[in-house]
Amino acid sequence: MAAAQRIVIENGAIATVDAGDTEYASGHVVVAGNRIETVGAGQAPEGLENVVRRIDASGHLVTPGLVNTHHHFYQWITRGLATDHNLFNWLVALYPTWARIDESMVYAAAQGSLAMMARGGVTTAMDHHYVFPKNSGDLSGAIIRAAREMGVRFTLARGSMDRSEKDGGLPPDFAVETLDGALAATEATVDEHHDASFDAMTQVAVAPCSPFSVSTELLRQGAELARRKGVRLHTHGSETVEEEKFCHELFGMGPTDYFESTGWLGEDVWMAHCVHMNDSDIAAFARTRTGVAHCPSSNARLAAGIARVPDMLAAGVPVGLGVDGTASNESGELHTELRNALLINRLGAHHEAALGARQALRLGTYGGAQVLGRSAEIGSLEPGKLADLVLWKLDTLAHSSIADPVTALVFGAAAPVTLSLVNGEPVVENGRLLHVDEDAIARSTRDEAQRLARIAAKG
Repeated sequence: MAAAQRIVIENGAIATVDAGDTEYASGHVVVAGNRIETVGAGQAPEGLENVVRRIDASGHLVTPGLVNTHHHFYQWITRGLATDHNLFNWLVALYPTWARIDESMVYAAAQGSLAMMARGGVTTAMDHHYVFPKNSGDLSGAIIRAAREMGVRFTLARGSMDRSEKDGGLPPDFAVETLDGALAATEATVDEHHDASFDAMTQVAVAPCSPFSVSTELLRQGAELARRKGVRLHTHGSETVEEEKFCHELFGMGPTDYFESTGWLGEDVWMAHCVHMNDSDIAAFARTRTGVAHCPSSNARLAAGIARVPDMLAAGVPVGLGVDGTASNESGELHTELRNALLINRLGAHHEAALGARQALRLGTYGGAQVLGRSAEIGSLEPGKLADLVLWKLDTLAHSSIADPVTALVFGAAAPVTLSLVNGEPVVENGRLLHVDEDAIARSTRDEAQRLARIAAKG
């Protein structure tokens, strides 16, 4: 067998985000094939063979690649709508449009969402897709194809909805699946696309949408399906006060107790938002090791509130960061969520002690890997882990006078990406995507957004 080709990165500041938060003011990372071989201070070891590239990382910070834990790619083509609505009113306003999506639209929207994240340092993306109009084509396949072409690691959370307006839910009747149809399609998606291997590029999770858009039976049977197949579970939880009221009125209990009653707490589960959590809710998540996808910009955009992230972390709840759909976070970038997570949480009860720069970086890297069930493979720079890493350029006007590189990355302006490796392969160089045409994606997403708007306007 031929020896693995090596990439040697030297002379950069390194934040490993390992268990001890090890950092090097000037260090090296050696990548062999798709794995990290060595990380340490100073120059790389002498005598390395099969070195195909040496990178001088002077003026850069090297970190693990960012891990996005919650998104809705299709929303890329409905950005900037219903900008003054809370969550429930926003959903009611947009569901009729979303219910008109088709495969071409979803593929273009996935390309746009992935391109924006990858260009900003995301190496592992996820998409919670739950809108499957009849005769709309192979939406899951289109999303996975876009991720494969982009070159990023990817989790598809195959969503579903079966509680429509006639059942007291929010989606229009024509926008939902049947219970049996949703379960069968989800299982087929897992069978076709999920890869359980260490270096998997595509994984699938079971992901009924939310308590107010799915039946209790879909939650219960969805959890049973996921555990029978050995995949993870994802949904929205405790996002708004309206959701809490809905759960009390319909089920006689709050969201966390309802989720526990349906089998939806556990170390194989992660939930988006979790803004309105009391002490007993947080304790239940900690006890069961249920994960949280924290989406600070979306929570602020929809006026949902400030999630108790410092309390979750103190209790031992796994927490990662999420962009959320770009109809509620128009920028679609995860690296800006490092800063927003820190700033917004400092407006909460813990004030300036809420989060620091290194805690924010951990949320966006190792925390996300934990939440997706992949912390053994990604999320930190350690020998044996997969070579998903980013070189952030910090020697320009925007950052050069900020003494500490991690502070510069988190507190400062969005830093340019000089190089992003996924599975040891370059995906971004000098801020440009390598595998796709960014300008062509901009055109196609504009065209598909306009086509969707025309179709929706006809009713």
